[in-house]
Amino acid sequence: MVNESLNNCNNRRRRPGIVLLITLVILVVLSTLGYTLSSRVAAQRHRDQYIVDYSKARYGCDSAVKYALATLEEISVQLISRPNEPDFSDLFILSEAEYQELLEYWALESQLARTNGDRSFNDMIDINDVKDLGGIGDANDIDDVNNAGLDEIGFVDFSSLTIRGPYGPPWPLVTEPVEFEVGSAKVRIEIEDENAKYPLGWTVLSDKQVKREAEIGFEIFTELMGLDAEQTTSLKKQLNKIDEIKPFQLDFKPITRTVKTPIQPRTPISRSGSSQSRSSSSRSSSSIRRAPRTQISRKAISVPQQIAEQTTHFAKLFHSSLVDTEVLARPYMEGRKESALKYMGMWGSRKVNINTAPRHVLEAAFIFGGDQVEIAQEIIQRRQIEPFADIGDLRRTLFRYAGSIRKCEKYITTVSGFFTIKVTAVSGVAKASSVIAITKNGNKVQRVAVINN
Repeated sequence: MVNESLNNCNNRRRRPGIVLLITLVILVVLSTLGYTLSSRVAAQRHRDQYIVDYSKARYGCDSAVKYALATLEEISVQLISRPNEPDFSDLFILSEAEYQELLEYWALESQLARTNGDRSFNDMIDINDVKDLGGIGDANDIDDVNNAGLDEIGFVDFSSLTIRGPYGPPWPLVTEPVEFEVGSAKVRIEIEDENAKYPLGWTVLSDKQVKREAEIGFEIFTELMGLDAEQTTSLKKQLNKIDEIKPFQLDFKPITRTVKTPIQPRTPISRSGSSQSRSSSSRSSSSIRRAPRTQISRKAISVPQQIAEQTTHFAKLFHSSLVDTEVLARPYMEGRKESALKYMGMWGSRKVNINTAPRHVLEAAFIFGGDQVEIAQEIIQRRQIEPFADIGDLRRTLFRYAGSIRKCEKYITTVSGFFTIKVTAVSGVAKASSVIAITKNGNKVQRVAVINN
């Protein structure tokens, strides 16, 4: 009896502990279920909101693309004179600190020119001397360049200055970026000059006689773009695969091509009478069941048509998985958005505009004729005052290098006709973008390729 009473007492004492333990377990399970459910609901809401935001961003992006293509015919691309400004040609070699130092130096020089009342400075700032600035040297007047950098008493705020490109906006932009809103989406449109970049098609030229020069020019370009030997070798292997698919041509002649065209069946003429109608109907139905007939003919393909076909083909190849653009897009300089991809023509462009290309692209273009370093330097100095009107003007101005220039004529131009339109739309947490490559000849605009992200 004593033992039984003790057991009963112990059981009574344990019951509250067991109940408490069970209660804690239930609470933990419920809290876990509640947290899991709330997390899933929040994740689903986030996904739904992203879909809504992306739809708005995509709509804004598509609307901006239509707007850009519709207005591009009216845009007149004009080069500007930059006689008293630092040139954009060598900015790619400057670090962020050196770039800011150049802007400060430029601002101080222009302020000194204002103070002395001298507004006729024609000496050019040598970017190579930026690293060794020890004082104020030859000044460059920027009175007609960036008045926004001047405060009320005439001092220059160098942080607001930008080094203009050949069209006014920073290289490689053709016009100032356009920003507006479409609904809740914020849209930005940028137009870039593709003829100012190194044509990647030169690495897979079909002309074997200039293959060596093309390889040397490409190696110089990749070295200046910060690619190491391993990255350059890997890129060459990728381009060799494209060369096996289709080599890149510069010279075209009108050709004829065999094409198959369907023959349209003749429509039977219905006559009066039910029997004739039934027989006509049966013949018509039997003709539908038969395979369509084709005829073989010869079609003339003009030079512009061949160029357009090649451009479209290589635009697709260069943006396919055959080329690792992720490596090319990596910044090679800390603090600045400078990458090899920024200076590469990835859309099948054929020529380099000597009025808009930076130094290393000019040297890669004139390596086909020689004296590329000297010619590039002469072009950079002279085009700041007045752009070259045509290749004949270039030969007359640089008559000492006329022979070298003549060998390079099919690689260069003085007027850009190849552009890319980059459209970015952001709505909430979603972002949509499109890149459209177009050719422009006067008011005639032709779309080459489109990439949507």
